[in-house]
Amino acid sequence: MTDDQATLLRELHDQHASALLRFACRLTNDRQLAEDVVQETLFRAWRNARMLETTAEARQAWLFTVARNLVIDDWRSARSRNEIGTDTLPERASADRVDAALEAWLVAEAIATLSLPHREVLVHSFYGQRSVAEIAAHLGIPDGTVKSRLHYGLRALRLALQEKGVTR
Repeated sequence: MTDDQATLLRELHDQHASALLRFACRLTNDRQLAEDVVQETLFRAWRNARMLETTAEARQAWLFTVARNLVIDDWRSARSRNEIGTDTLPERASADRVDAALEAWLVAEAIATLSLPHREVLVHSFYGQRSVAEIAAHLGIPDGTVKSRLHYGLRALRLALQEKGVTR
């Protein structure tokens, strides 16, 4: 763009932007959309160098016609027909607990397939949040037995879950 065109564009904005904004606001009843229309109108004027070199009356007529056509195009667009404006925000999505419930169900079914000694130790450890020493004292068995049952119980649980297609 030459300096002459830049000067004309500045003059174009200074002379017509406020009138275009008022015109677009009356047509749209939406200030943000009206500002977009004015911006697009001036952008199209900048791209059409021939229009910048016409008389002030011709430029004004051209600018208002472009703004009017942009508003009409927006009204005809699918976005305009399918979107509904609102002043209230939509409610936030809440976390779906279905996956967690299904996973808990599968784990419970898999735990049910374990032997009683393995199941007891796993339930006390993971659901009861007890230490090895606390489990040993509660069940009346040595610490090493608790550790062994935890190890083999977890291994059996992993196999049971693999059979159900939960893990690899």
